Amino acid sequence: MELGTFSISLTVKDIHKSKAFYEKLGFEDLGGDISQNWLILKNGDHVIGLFQGMFDKNILTFNPGWDSSAQPLADFTDVRELQRQLKEQGIEFESEADEETTGPASFIILDPDGNPILVDQHR
Repeated sequence: MELGTFSISLTVKDIHKSKAFYEKLGFEDLGGDISQNWLILKNGDHVIGLFQGMFDKNILTFNPGWDSSAQPLADFTDVRELQRQLKEQGIEFESEADEETTGPASFIILDPDGNPILVDQHR
C-alpha cells in the first residue's frame, strides 16, 4: 500500500519561534502562509508542517499524488482506493473521503495510541 509522501504536522505555540528553530536544523520554506499560522518546511526528503492554533495534536500526514517536494506524481493510488483497502482490513475512521467524488479528498484514522494519521490528497 503506497500512502504517498510522508510528513509530520506539528502543533506549535509560536510559529515564528518554531520556524526559526527548524531553520537552524537546516529546514527551508516549501510552502504555506505564516500570516495564516501555517508553514511547510523541508530539509532534503524530510518535510514538516508547522501549524499554530489549528490542531489539538501532532499529526502524521501522508499525501498521495505528491513527491517530497510537493510535485505531482504521474502514478499514485487515489485516497478513496486507500480508504477502501483500509476499510476491508477493519480500520475505523475518524473522518472519511467522499467516495462519490474525484480529486482532492482526505481521511483521518487513529493509531492504537490515539495518534491521528491524515491521508490528504491535494489533486
